[in-house]
Amino acid sequence: MKKTFIFLLLVSIQFVNSQELALVKKNSKIGYISKDGSFKIEPQYKSARSFSEGLAAVENGGKWGFIDTKGTWVIPADFKDAKDFNNGIATVQKDKEWVYIDKKGEIQKAPASDKLFDFNNGVAFIRQNNKVGLINNKMAIVLEPKYDQIKSFENGFARVELNKNWGIINTEGKEVVEPAYAEIGNYFKNTTWARKDKTFGLVSGGKFIPVDGAEKIWDFETQDLTFAKKNGKIGYIDLKGNWAILPIYDKGKAFSKNLAPVLVGKKWGFINPEGKFVIEPTYSDAEVFSTNGLAPVKESNWGFINESGKLVIPTQYGITTNAIIAMFVQQDKGFIDGVARVKNEGKWGFLKPDGTVLSNQWFENAELFSKSAEKPQPVAAPAEAPKQETKTTKPAAKSATKPAAKKKK
Repeated sequence: MKKTFIFLLLVSIQFVNSQELALVKKNSKIGYISKDGSFKIEPQYKSARSFSEGLAAVENGGKWGFIDTKGTWVIPADFKDAKDFNNGIATVQKDKEWVYIDKKGEIQKAPASDKLFDFNNGVAFIRQNNKVGLINNKMAIVLEPKYDQIKSFENGFARVELNKNWGIINTEGKEVVEPAYAEIGNYFKNTTWARKDKTFGLVSGGKFIPVDGAEKIWDFETQDLTFAKKNGKIGYIDLKGNWAILPIYDKGKAFSKNLAPVLVGKKWGFINPEGKFVIEPTYSDAEVFSTNGLAPVKESNWGFINESGKLVIPTQYGITTNAIIAMFVQQDKGFIDGVARVKNEGKWGFLKPDGTVLSNQWFENAELFSKSAEKPQPVAAPAEAPKQETKTTKPAAKSATKPAAKKKK
C-alpha cells in the first residue's frame, strides 16, 4: 500500500504551474489567459505584471503583492512597487527602500551596495565605490566589485568594462575573454566579435582574428553565421572569421532556419547559407524565421510566409517591436511557442499558425505568453524597479543599420 501511494505521488508530480499565461487587458482591467484562449484569471486588476516563476506582481488598493496562477494571494499587497521574480528573488519597494524578498515574502539581507539591482541568470549586480560585482540568490558575493560596468547577462555571459576595455565573464565571475578590447559582442560557441583599436575581428581561444575589411560585426544568434559590414555593404562571416557570403547587400539580419532576410535596393528577400535567394526580394521589410517555419514580412502591414516563400497569413497586422531575444530563443517579432502577438484595428490578439485568432478575442493590450513556473512541484504539496545602471536592453531589431546600443563599448 505504501509503495502504491509513493508511486501515485510520483506520477502526480507535474509542472503544475508550467502552463503559459499571457497578461491581457479587457474593459480597462487586467487578467490572464491560457494557451487555449480561456481566462485563467478573470480581468480584475488595475495594474499587474506578467507571470514569472509561478507568481505575478499585481496592485491592490495602491499596494503591490503577488498572486499565483489561480489568482490566490501568496504574498500580501504590502509594497509600494514590485518587480518580477527571478531565481526565486524579487525586488520590491518597501516604504522608500528597495529590498529583496523570497517567495515567502521574507526580506533577504543582501551585501552592501550603492544601489539594488534585479536578478538575472542567477546573479545580481552590487556596486561599491563605483565598482560593480555579483551576488547570487543566497545573498553571497560571487564576484567582488572590480569592474566599471557589467552589462546584462545573456545565456550565462555578460560584457564587462575595466579601464575602458571590454571583456566577457560568466555567472561565476570568471573571465572567459579578458578586458582588452574597445568593443565586444555576445558569447556564442566560445567565440565573440570584438574591436581592437580600429580593427574588427573574432576572439576565439584567447586569440584575436581580424576579419578582412570588416567595418562592423553583429552578434551571432542561432547559427554559425553572422552579418557584418564591409565597404558599406552587408555580408556574412563564419565562426572562423571568413566571409562565407560576400558583402553585397544593403542591409541584413540574422540567419534562422538556414534563411536570412537581406535588403536589395528597397526590397527584402531571404538568402540561404550559400548566398542564393530562396525568396526573391519582394517585401518592404522582413524579420527572421521562427522555429515553426514562419517569418513576418511587410507590405503595407505585416503578414507571415513559410520557408518556401508562400504567404500563409495575409499582410494585415501590426506586430510587436521588441528585440530578438538571445540565441536559441525565438524572436518577439513573430511566432513564439505557437502564437504570434499582433495588432489589428487598435486591438491586440494572438495568431495561430493557421491564421486564426486565439479564441477569436481581441484585447486593449496583450503581453507575450510567459512560463508561469520553471520547476516541477508535487501536486499534493501544501502551499506554503530599481534603476539598472549596469544593465542595458536589446535594440528593437538586430538590423545591420542599427547597431545595438549595448555593443558600443
